[in-house]
Amino acid sequence: MQHRKLGQTGLDIPELVLGGGFVGGVMIDPPEDVRREALRRCLDAGSDWIDTAQSYGNGQSETNIGRLLAELPAGERPRVSTKINLSADDLKAPRDAVLRALEASLKRLGLPKVEVYQLHNRIGFAGDRAIAPHDILKPGGVADAFAAARASGMTDHAGITALGDPGAVRDVVASGRFQTAQVYYNLLNPSAGAAVPPGFDTTDFRGLLGACKAHDVGVFAIRIMAAGVLATTVRHGREIPILPNADAASEEARARAAWAALGPRDEPHAATAVRFALAEERISAAVFGAATLEHIDIALAAAAAGPLEPEARACLAAART
Repeated sequence: MQHRKLGQTGLDIPELVLGGGFVGGVMIDPPEDVRREALRRCLDAGSDWIDTAQSYGNGQSETNIGRLLAELPAGERPRVSTKINLSADDLKAPRDAVLRALEASLKRLGLPKVEVYQLHNRIGFAGDRAIAPHDILKPGGVADAFAAARASGMTDHAGITALGDPGAVRDVVASGRFQTAQVYYNLLNPSAGAAVPPGFDTTDFRGLLGACKAHDVGVFAIRIMAAGVLATTVRHGREIPILPNADAASEEARARAAWAALGPRDEPHAATAVRFALAEERISAAVFGAATLEHIDIALAAAAAGPLEPEARACLAAART
């Protein structure tokens, strides 16, 4: 497994990171022995980081991961990042809310600290639980709350989830208050890394990866398989688009067009999706979800195969014009 620098943190991070979320569900739904084996296969391949959140399974993902970590010697445990969604009431006293939530996450994980603690809310001026840049960056705001979490020793670094209004996200990235960002990036919507044509019919992230690189913010690429739409044509019911102007039908139509442009390939669609994300050098790590051990094996084999070849990336770019 190749490792990359996580921005200004100074950390080397595996380029492929197991996600503990609802869409893949491997850290929530299967029996304990399957979860244990999933983590073991990732560790054996050199992927020594797992990403989770308080909201994944309403704490179940963190709790399950915590039990698995407790079985491993301290020197063999993966590093962990987790996240918090803040409510409107939390914003009345964000420092207390962040410290309280992080302490609860650490208890579930059985850890004294996590390497990265991230804000999971969207950033912007409208929408469910969106937080405006002013409320993040003002004195006594969310950024100060995350700084207090770092000062407490319960986390080494603070991050954001870079969803919401693209301009508002850029303002927070440029502030220098956060060391990492989770950025939406996949072969259906690579707009965080590349220009898209006029009329592009979903969210344009307007080259956000360039802004992250300019401010030395480490990037976790998220939704690299578009909630499973890019992984398989079999639907599991968890293909929930997270962009405000995308739906399952339009995502599936874009996926069909992409696969038609690429033509037959000697690898699963999921592997191509992983390798597309890994071809973007401004990404520190691509977070992947999995539901089964087979999904784990496909993703790890894709990382071993290396970034997607330039010819295939050119075909995809041409299909978007």
